[in-house]
Amino acid sequence: IHRFLLQKTNIFFSFGQSAEIDVVLNDAETRKKAEHKTEDGKKDKYFLFYDGETVSGKVNVTLKNPGKRLEHQGIKIEFVGQIELYYDRGNHHEFVSLVKDLARPGEITQSQTFDFEFTHVEKPYESYTGQNVKLRYFLRATVIRRLNDISKEMDIVVHTLSTYPELNSSIKMEVGIEDCLHIEFEYNKSKYHLKDVIVGKIYFLLVRIKIKHMEIDIIKRETTGTGPSVYHENDTIAKYEIMDGAPVRGESIPIRLFLAGYDLTPTMRDINKKFSVRYYLNLVLIDEEERRYFKQQEITLWRKGDVVRKSMSHQAAIASQRFEGSAASESALEQAAREESG
Repeated sequence: IHRFLLQKTNIFFSFGQSAEIDVVLNDAETRKKAEHKTEDGKKDKYFLFYDGETVSGKVNVTLKNPGKRLEHQGIKIEFVGQIELYYDRGNHHEFVSLVKDLARPGEITQSQTFDFEFTHVEKPYESYTGQNVKLRYFLRATVIRRLNDISKEMDIVVHTLSTYPELNSSIKMEVGIEDCLHIEFEYNKSKYHLKDVIVGKIYFLLVRIKIKHMEIDIIKRETTGTGPSVYHENDTIAKYEIMDGAPVRGESIPIRLFLAGYDLTPTMRDINKKFSVRYYLNLVLIDEEERRYFKQQEITLWRKGDVVRKSMSHQAAIASQRFEGSAASESALEQAAREESG
């Protein structure tokens, strides 16, 4: 009786026979890994893939008691991309669902290995774990049985690569309170890659209130749901103090905000009609009476291609190389590659 109670995620004990499933990628030794946040806020490393790359490997089914047979209704492996909204748990929205049959119904009398390959898999969205939503990709191998399936899942991480935006105009804005305050600020562009530097300037044209503190915040806004059940979650990712003390008329203050040190994702707009992630620069001024003045401006974040690796498929390599076709000098590209690999 005790043996019937023993059960793990990937181990099943039945009629004296048990099996364990393991999924191993063909290029596990050479494929790059990426850190990704889990639901509990910790970071783990997962194998990194790009859109269009082939996912291939082996499924090992190991019998715990050699010589005893294991009956099954078929063995399969799936490649799944799904979105889970935390307020609607258990209802997974699959946007990619591929299945490969590895074995027909029958029995296994000894441990076996099955090869699989999902060719040039479409992975349209970036992996994401947020406050109210999770987008994940995983492989799931299953030995189908009458009573209890034996299955094993293996998560992977997908990064979406972008190219240099053709139009990347600067941001110019004015903040003012009539006859009291007139500030003009300018950021060098409106679209930044994840390791970029925000360069800007703030001009004080009129200052008749006593400002004691000024900062720029990067705010991440996650939006989930549709219609009446829309949830907005704002998270301040970074605070950058511009000045501490009173500015004078005619003064200009430079801004240099390095993005590489912050936990940022690319901007995501209306992903599978389920959620969005947007980023804003928030200029905050606080006067001596603790009144707050602020002006918010959306910026677009994107992921620049890493240096091309042998393990990448042709399609992903093209995506990675696109930004190198710009007019940037070779030394600048080498520097960018060093920064990305670093």
